[in-house]
Amino acid sequence: MDMLLYTGYIGGICTTIAFLPQVFKTWKSRSAHDLSWGLLFLLLVGVFLWMIYGIVSADIPVMLANGVTSVFIVSIVGMKWWFDHWLAGKAGK
Repeated sequence: MDMLLYTGYIGGICTTIAFLPQVFKTWKSRSAHDLSWGLLFLLLVGVFLWMIYGIVSADIPVMLANGVTSVFIVSIVGMKWWFDHWLAGKAGK
């Protein structure tokens, strides 16, 4: 493996891990109210497009990092919908 590939793996690991604190915070607080739908949508589209690019170009660091990151973003989107809509509606009853 050359240095450029190592750089790709390290960058992918860093940017992917960067989403974990938000996933844990959202789960622990049971709220994602401060996260905008626009941010989450654009992040998900961007990460998905990067993942497609990684697949087409056979760039493993790009594929892996964006594949895992997309799972984290989808989990945040799911929690946002669940906590902001379902739990908020249940609390109002």
